[in-house]
Amino acid sequence: MTKPTAAPSAVAFEADDDTPTSPAAGRTFGDVLAERLSRRDLMSGVLASTAIAVVVSPAALLTACSDAGPPSMPNFSFTEVASGSDERHYVAEGYDADVLIRWGDKVLADAPPFDPKAQSADGQARQFGYNNDYIGYLPIDGSSMHGLLVVNHEYSNEELMFSGHSGRGGKPFEKMTPELVAVEMMAHGGSVIEVKREAGGPWQVVEGSRYARRITADTPMRLSGPAAGHERLKTRTDPEGRSVRGMLNNCSGAVTPWGTWLSCEENFNGYFWNKAAAKTDPYATSLQRYGAPGERYSWGRHHARFDIGQDSNEIHRFGWIVEIDPLDPDSTPIKRTALGRFKHEAAANIVNRDGRFVVYMGDDQRFDYVYRFVTKGKVDPQNRAANMNLLDEGTLYVARFDADGAGVWLPLEFGKGPLTEASGFRDQGEVMIDVRLAADLLGATKMDRPEDVEANPKTGKVYVMLTNNKDRPEVAVDAANPRAKNLDGHIIEMTPDAGDHTAPTFRWEILVRCGDPAKAEVGATFNPATSTSGWFSNPDNCLIDGDGRLWVATDGNSAGRTGRTDGLWAVETEGKARATSRLFFRCPVGAELCGPCLTPDGETMFVAVQHPGQSTDAGLSTYDDPSTRWPDFRFELPPRPAVVAITKAGGGKIGA
Repeated sequence: MTKPTAAPSAVAFEADDDTPTSPAAGRTFGDVLAERLSRRDLMSGVLASTAIAVVVSPAALLTACSDAGPPSMPNFSFTEVASGSDERHYVAEGYDADVLIRWGDKVLADAPPFDPKAQSADGQARQFGYNNDYIGYLPIDGSSMHGLLVVNHEYSNEELMFSGHSGRGGKPFEKMTPELVAVEMMAHGGSVIEVKREAGGPWQVVEGSRYARRITADTPMRLSGPAAGHERLKTRTDPEGRSVRGMLNNCSGAVTPWGTWLSCEENFNGYFWNKAAAKTDPYATSLQRYGAPGERYSWGRHHARFDIGQDSNEIHRFGWIVEIDPLDPDSTPIKRTALGRFKHEAAANIVNRDGRFVVYMGDDQRFDYVYRFVTKGKVDPQNRAANMNLLDEGTLYVARFDADGAGVWLPLEFGKGPLTEASGFRDQGEVMIDVRLAADLLGATKMDRPEDVEANPKTGKVYVMLTNNKDRPEVAVDAANPRAKNLDGHIIEMTPDAGDHTAPTFRWEILVRCGDPAKAEVGATFNPATSTSGWFSNPDNCLIDGDGRLWVATDGNSAGRTGRTDGLWAVETEGKARATSRLFFRCPVGAELCGPCLTPDGETMFVAVQHPGQSTDAGLSTYDDPSTRWPDFRFELPPRPAVVAITKAGGGKIGA
């Protein structure tokens, strides 16, 4: 295997996450943080007295659960993996980590065998897509050994997918033909696969499953909610503004209690072209706020709908949460506009104690916001059909984090506060299309790249993964808490007032500030019991397991910067071990760890290893000269994103 040594000209393909578009005016999260942390002792007393009320757990698929007193959660128990960086993956001692499905493997029964030198759009539309991200498990007949996996395919790396390409460095897209773009478009979207495990054996994909499905950048979908039919969603091919082709850059997501899949469109701006046309567009301010057109893919060179100059409204039809029914492969996916349009990282959800459904979301860009959606209606646990349009009506809120440890949810409703015609909004549909502009006007707190936001049904607490923000300005902080130019990220813990996820206010605390605790200038705050392999940077996705324990996946660690690859860490959140972290799974070089997901019995964890071999600080990595050939390690095959099934030797719960 040849190790790359060239300058890293194709580094940071998710650069849209890193380029702030939020205006400089207003307090950043760093401004609040400096004042907030000086009152840490006071806050600890407040949190200790906060009551946790009964909630309903979506993880139990509409089975009610309650906590009569303070949470009692077992600590993690496994032998930690040593941090490091090489071409392979590693899992804790006593566990098996088996590759379940790779990019190019068969999804539909008539899919052709994978041949990376002879790819076609028709074949890729039937094969497992690229860069698997979110994973959700839906049990069949309540089984933890037989179910459906729903998997997002976020984006594509041309330099690793196609021979002879050098990515976006140098002369961007010079070799991207219409045929290769068509393959890319089919590699996006998502997959539904049926999986099964016989007692004591490995997990297998069920071939010829009636549930098997590929969703791509061309799959017919419909729009629903307050923005459906809006003038700004009407195009030449859809004059009614109610249908759209495909979903783009689908990052994390969720499974609802009624068994649907919420798939989140993130960096949609990168697929659109024509910066000259954008400057004179009637909605130029909106385009700028969403970082569009990003021109990160060459699709706009070959398809008019991705050229803002030819179809200026098409871009408004992306950036939504898509609801999909995995149980019906003929169903039409629906973009739910009531949940707002931004760079959705995730859609964590919980059924509140009054039966209303609550979705927590992060807008993954520096200086952008944390959101919450509360449905108008209530979940009916006895009637699946009654829940299928629940996400079309409700209220979207954006969070303000105050310096005293309090927080406020600000409603994004047309006609209230500054969200009026005087500010350029004509109706609720337009507020949802331009949620970022509306949140700016409300004075929401600018965050350090909020990614996954997960609610813990056992404790009622909510965890926000804040990945990084090198652009955070210097702030007046005390010597113990310097976090300007935040390269490492941190995790926020939110507690809804009175345990009510629909309440207008909440309390908040920092669980951990990430980075190397051995470097005083970093200001990391892991528990001292954390080992040299246990600390991490750049939290991204997270998982709350059946015992209420927190697992954190990362995106941004590298050998040159942190001495380790990305992976999955187990983080204690309660008691004396709070903020202790240990490494459970380590990715191959260049890869990001996504989509941690558990079966209902907690005995299998599925993880998504995304973009193995992607260039980081080691130099340019390509199809022909990759930094790893994971997971096949065959000279004729490039690195391939894949889903891995982790089980405990001899059986038992993961991490117990």
